[in-house]
Amino acid sequence: MWLVVGLGNPGSRYARNRHNAGFMVVDELRRRAGSPAPRLKLGAEVSEATLAGKPVLLCKPLEFMNCSGLAVQRAVAFWKIPPEQAVVVHDELDVPLGRLKLSFGGGSGGHNGLQSIIQEWGSPDFSRVRLGIGRPPAQWDAADYVLADFAQEESRLLPDLIAEAADATETIVKSGLQVAMNIFNKRKKNESEAGA
Repeated sequence: MWLVVGLGNPGSRYARNRHNAGFMVVDELRRRAGSPAPRLKLGAEVSEATLAGKPVLLCKPLEFMNCSGLAVQRAVAFWKIPPEQAVVVHDELDVPLGRLKLSFGGGSGGHNGLQSIIQEWGSPDFSRVRLGIGRPPAQWDAADYVLADFAQEESRLLPDLIAEAADATETIVKSGLQVAMNIFNKRKKNESEAGA
């Protein structure tokens, strides 16, 4: 079984925040899979689904971002899922708005949700689908920026970004990270070069 974790904060006040991009992708994957309503289990909202013909556990930790790893650790212990069969989907300040970057392993890059998962799981060796939200304007603190809703003009890019991140996640599950990286990491680069 694969594990797909979307990072975010629970509750309606955070629902449209930049920091909740991971939750949005899990919701889209759940919709595509036609999976039943999620269950509350082990501190997370979980659904068992089939993506690309493979069993997948869709997980939204409900412990708040800084403690996401607690719910993830409980889930991987219960379902016995190794890190190499996990995909974590999250917002990324260091990727331009509207772009994706897929990667494997490494540090948290200052992302508190990733840091919590690495700390609790004891391994950084999982795939990441990083949704670009761009850097905040000079006068904004990064923490305030990620906990603010997407601006109106940003929201126009959001449906395509969420759909592309869901496509990338399905490709990882179906064909592996390297294949997905070759498709999705090059796609926006090539589009940027074509527009230059």
